[in-house]
Amino acid sequence: MKIVTFNPFRTIGMPGIQYVKPERMFDEREKIANADVCLFPENWQVNALVYGMKKAIFPSIQSIQMGFNKIEVTRALWSVCPDHVPRTVILGRNHDNINRVFAEFPFPFVAKEIRNSMGKGVFLIESHKQFNEYAENNPYFYVQEYLPIDRDLRVCFVGDDVALAYWRINDHNTFRNNVAQGARISFENIPEEALDLVRTTARNLGVNHAGFDVISVGGKYYFLEFNTLFGNQGFQQLGVSIEQTIYNYLQKTVNPS
Repeated sequence: MKIVTFNPFRTIGMPGIQYVKPERMFDEREKIANADVCLFPENWQVNALVYGMKKAIFPSIQSIQMGFNKIEVTRALWSVCPDHVPRTVILGRNHDNINRVFAEFPFPFVAKEIRNSMGKGVFLIESHKQFNEYAENNPYFYVQEYLPIDRDLRVCFVGDDVALAYWRINDHNTFRNNVAQGARISFENIPEEALDLVRTTARNLGVNHAGFDVISVGGKYYFLEFNTLFGNQGFQQLGVSIEQTIYNYLQKTVNPS
């Protein structure tokens, strides 16, 4: 199998692989034409690769385009599992929408930047002043009800099934549960019901590479978001090769020329 990767750090050790810098895509057309599959393109590359060059890609076009920002993620989740999404509004910035947020969401609530990761760009809003500061810096409002939790579940879906799941537990006085923000990882007592929810959702959406963030509140599971490019800390702790998992999936799904 001939493979082109646009992200060498996520494909280390795979056989038969060539690296093409994303910005060199159109200068390296021959390499791409000869490849059976192209791995980890950036969002701006996807249409040209899939529709123009007729190439198989991984992650799937659904994974990349729906995972591009929090707005696309939430709309995708609304389409297949709306009952498992916290109450959320997505609004353009204007005075009427600022007033709408204050009318519909009691303090505290959560406001997020639409493109960020590792717990950055997520704000616990406890006053009018804090939200007005958020509004000044964001042309789109992504506002979500605050659900009190001390952990969330990261479920890594790779290929056609869950590859790994772990709790991210917050031992500090902050509402963020990201490992990058100091949360610790636990592989104990992973609820199968949550894994089944991720399996169903990912398969319904055509997503084949994403880290889903799931929380449990009042006996019900909710999605916070999913990230197409997720951290590998959990895989590293268990000594599991995500690259090998991806390669095994490609062997089953890609037909070499």
